[in-house]
Amino acid sequence: MKKIGFLSFGHWSNHPSYKTRTAADTLLQSIDLAVAAEQIGLDGAYFRVHHFAAQLASPFPLLSAIGAKTSKIEIGTGVIDMRYENPMYMVEDAGAADLVSGGRLQLGISRGSPEQVIEGWRHFGYEPLPGETDADMGRRKALEFLNKLDGEGFAEPNPYPMFPNPPGLLRLEPHAEGLRERIWWGAASNATAVWAAENAMNLQSSTLKFDESGKPFHIQQAEQIRLYKEAWKKAGHQREPRVSVSRSIFALVTDLDRAYFGQAKGADSFGYIEPNKRAVFGKSYAAEPDQLIKELAGDEAIREADTLLLTIPNTLGVDYNVHVLSMILQHVAPALGWR
Repeated sequence: MKKIGFLSFGHWSNHPSYKTRTAADTLLQSIDLAVAAEQIGLDGAYFRVHHFAAQLASPFPLLSAIGAKTSKIEIGTGVIDMRYENPMYMVEDAGAADLVSGGRLQLGISRGSPEQVIEGWRHFGYEPLPGETDADMGRRKALEFLNKLDGEGFAEPNPYPMFPNPPGLLRLEPHAEGLRERIWWGAASNATAVWAAENAMNLQSSTLKFDESGKPFHIQQAEQIRLYKEAWKKAGHQREPRVSVSRSIFALVTDLDRAYFGQAKGADSFGYIEPNKRAVFGKSYAAEPDQLIKELAGDEAIREADTLLLTIPNTLGVDYNVHVLSMILQHVAPALGWR
């Protein structure tokens, strides 16, 4: 059975057509949307993380607030750029957010995407070790984060502490049992998808990936997912992995839907997101429900994934986004294998 969630980029701007004019608008509406999404039966509420931009950046206060106001919906990120993170402090933040939610955190992490500023992670006080690239640094920090999430003690206790210590080496607190199995890696290439499988992370594949064959986006993404699953099986992990893909999908039901998305681009595009890094961007799907079902049936990657994340136009406000998601659940989702 496929799960369906939303993915918000969390934009705001003082624009007359936006419902999110300020950061406060975006944060508070994100909470309201997650609550409403749970009420209509959606499975997940996920948020992008971007620094130095008028978009959501610090995920854990938001995730904790949503966790406190909901009871069933999965709450996640897609993705946190590990180049900017202190893995130790992140273990504490993530553990707290997961406990507040009752174990519903689904945390997407990655080495990061193109930035708003040049080497922004340096402003946060981080730089690669000698011989490392910034991508290497992101993956190294990810592994340190995963290691500490296991909850094994590693720090020598002070013989004269302020409060009594338990016996043995100390771990970071609060510890969230099971969170290690709910970490996802955002992979833009086949190689990093395999690396994620080898390190027992679930896979998040976005609306773009590096172009590695010139084939249509959904075929390249499906091949990436199959390579990931093969690597997972080869690694001998004891649990089943999860895989999500993101899509821009709009059921054109009302005149307002047609005005907003009736001219959405229905073809893949190719371009460069980094120097010498050619990428393929997946097309948007916007059509009447019956036609939408036919088009989505041909998407190989959606068939390979167990979770579908719907990118939403958060600037159009909570009510319209609830409508967008409701129309997908009502008219399209059952044909995709949703419960």
